[in-house]
Amino acid sequence: MASGAMQSGIFGGKEAKPHSRPYMASLQTGQEKAHVCGGVLIREDYVLTAAHCLESKPDVVVLGAHNISKAEKSQQRVGVSKSIPHPKYPTKPVPADDPRGHQHDIMLLKLDHPVNLTRFVSVFKLPKKFGYLKPGTQCEVAGWGKRVLGGGAESVLYETTVTLDKGSTCKDSWEKYYNQDQMACSISDGKDGFCQGDSGGPLLCGKGKSRVLYGTTAYTTQPCDSVNYPEVYMRVPFFLPWIRSVIGVN
Repeated sequence: MASGAMQSGIFGGKEAKPHSRPYMASLQTGQEKAHVCGGVLIREDYVLTAAHCLESKPDVVVLGAHNISKAEKSQQRVGVSKSIPHPKYPTKPVPADDPRGHQHDIMLLKLDHPVNLTRFVSVFKLPKKFGYLKPGTQCEVAGWGKRVLGGGAESVLYETTVTLDKGSTCKDSWEKYYNQDQMACSISDGKDGFCQGDSGGPLLCGKGKSRVLYGTTAYTTQPCDSVNYPEVYMRVPFFLPWIRSVIGVN
């Protein structure tokens, strides 16, 4: 089954209100600075994303964007000085049926310099503790990725709402590829979720001041709107000790 797993982007949902998610990052690469992954600004000089985005070699992070095809005055383009995948994520290719290719799929990008915090660019703080959220919790995902499999990346930011599923359901579907400590998953209803091109974007759960960064988008299956396989995220609380050790916070 894992051979059908794929990177992620948004399908369903709606266009986000411009600049309503100032922590969103577009990871770009190459001379044309093509969008390859999403990310979330967790400190003025660090972006959290998915480790498998390393395959696309992102070298620039764009913050403060709504339409990434335009040079908006709100945007800040910052180079990547260092890519830091989780030490247990395999940096060399593994067979498609090897669970290691799905686990520890999280990465930090050290920016060339700290960004300027503005009303268009802000940090989304890390959660303070390890805890789990209950199945049924409403969460949000957003990104510039493909809205249909085989289509192109979107110019403007899209967002949608997902609902956390039971870990046992995810385990039953994904079997050995799903690790209940490292991962969370959302119900795949075939209507709203993530598709191709926006791995690493944030999974934000809860409302208002209680909203937390609970995950980063990791993998789903083909086609994106399959109702048989819950969509999977790396669970940020599990990785807090590693993240803090890298960025140097207590």
